[in-house]
Amino acid sequence: MEYAQVIANGLMLGAIYACIAVGFSLVWGVLNVINMMHGSFIILGGYLTFFAWLHLKINPFVALVPVAAVLFALGYLIQYTLINRVVSRPVLTTLTLTFGLDMILYNFMNLGFTATPRRVLLDLGRLDLGGVILPLDRVVAMFLALALTGILFVVMRTSRTGRAIVAVRMDRDAAALMGIRVNRVYAITFGIGALMAGACGALVSVVFPITTSVTGLFLGKAFVICVIGGLGSVPGALVGGIALGLIESLAGYFFGPQSAILAGFLIMLILLVVRPTGLIGKKGYE
Repeated sequence: MEYAQVIANGLMLGAIYACIAVGFSLVWGVLNVINMMHGSFIILGGYLTFFAWLHLKINPFVALVPVAAVLFALGYLIQYTLINRVVSRPVLTTLTLTFGLDMILYNFMNLGFTATPRRVLLDLGRLDLGGVILPLDRVVAMFLALALTGILFVVMRTSRTGRAIVAVRMDRDAAALMGIRVNRVYAITFGIGALMAGACGALVSVVFPITTSVTGLFLGKAFVICVIGGLGSVPGALVGGIALGLIESLAGYFFGPQSAILAGFLIMLILLVVRPTGLIGKKGYE
């Protein structure tokens, strides 16, 4: 029964991890931009959700929608006005720009919110499935994370915007010749990445304490998930997130909680050597 509990914990954690990484993976795969702001976007979404719950008494699962909209607008504006100016330059240029923007956002959050850990406290009870205990707040967060990931997958497959994003990812020049406004698609893609980060921050605020000191941790996990699952696709982020959640849960059980994060990075290093495309990634998006 202990193993079943460990697996259940890993699956709940993995669903949230998938939501953490899917926006980061999309931006990296389509724009070839390593968005160093991603961890700060998640924490900003968590802060907005927390203060909406604290001062306006808005349920965090309801606040997820306006928080995601705010982050989409912020991401779109940043990409359209700043990153698009250098997006065709070497990846080090865009990485440096997003790193600098992340430092600005990080310090603004420290000034505005301080680094005191905060968490939305919801007492939804728990579910007992034959001895496997599932806190309902985590169960709801897990299903919403999976739903958001699934919605993004459907949008990418069926909508005109999604097909335009895929076309730009496959061949930017050919997409431009077909009349697709590449810079606008880039801004929408970056906005979607920020939207997913903000929505995930709303879910994370229910499960973990929110503080600026963990922005780097979330960014690191996004890197690991992209390497494990495969870059630039929603299924890759889902597979990588679930895998990392299970790896950390099992490593924490067998070797202690201090080994959980180390195990994920070790698996990432092994995959970089033996399968750089990730578990379900495609060649050309290593």
